[in-house]
Amino acid sequence: MGIAMRKEEFFIESRDERHTPVHCVKWEPQGEPVCILQIVHGMAEYIERYERFAEWLCSRDVCVVGNDHLGHGKTARGSEELGYFCGEDPATVVVRDVHRLKKTVQAQHPGVPFFLLGHSMGSFIVRNYICRYGTGIQGAILMGTGMTPRGLLAASKLLAAVQSRICGERHAAKQMNRMAFGGYCKRIANARTPFDWLSVNRDNVSRYMEDPLCGFTFTVNGFQTLFELIGRLHDRTLLGQMPGELPVLLISGTEDPVGEYGAAVKQVFESFRGEYGMQDVTLQLVKNARHEILNETGAEETFAYLWDWIRSKADLPERS
Repeated sequence: MGIAMRKEEFFIESRDERHTPVHCVKWEPQGEPVCILQIVHGMAEYIERYERFAEWLCSRDVCVVGNDHLGHGKTARGSEELGYFCGEDPATVVVRDVHRLKKTVQAQHPGVPFFLLGHSMGSFIVRNYICRYGTGIQGAILMGTGMTPRGLLAASKLLAAVQSRICGERHAAKQMNRMAFGGYCKRIANARTPFDWLSVNRDNVSRYMEDPLCGFTFTVNGFQTLFELIGRLHDRTLLGQMPGELPVLLISGTEDPVGEYGAAVKQVFESFRGEYGMQDVTLQLVKNARHEILNETGAEETFAYLWDWIRSKADLPERS
């Protein structure tokens, strides 16, 4: 794109029991950034899939950072570790890894407004994050989020526990994968692939399927981590710790099955505003878009919307 920026790859030490090196990437404009956006990626993908968005933001003097979670991308120590987090409280570890990266980058740019964006599973991580550390950021973007009913979540946790006892926590959980995602293409006429629910953009779906670091099946441990992250979002005491003044943007596609085509996203929006008294919550549904709104055709309209929201919350002057 010819943008004046620097890309840096580095590692931080995970909070897991093995002190795993966590792969991180920073896209930085040439001058001092006007703000920082930390991206928290989703399930079975990795942070460098967001490079196009990062470059677009760098052209507006935004520094973009993110890490590959445990069991993902370049943090995973080989294909055998894809979809496995860690043995000891992984749902807390992944949140703390995000916070460690945040503190690392924030120390390099003290006083610069700091925002988090979490996509899909990353949105569940960020929702947990703002319950613990929300007073330290200027805003949070929850993209492609949803909500699992308590009963279904309890049944899923039970199945995962049984599979863990029988097959071990590193077992590729193909049955749970089918149960979780098997119905996601049901509203798509003549779906070409099992991953068409990700995007209307066929090129994006093809790239995803061809990428060995995308679309892998989670281990039992991976699903247990995901279920625990979601389960904690039913904890009213935990959710009550969200700072009421924190600006939050909920954004999803109207054709995204993860958010029940907007219904579950609206449910989260109403609970934030009503039950938990969040004072500055915005809901935006992108018409006709599926799950990966940053990779859809015409995604730059979404880029611009996100930038306008960040700029308004950081009180930054308007730029073209």
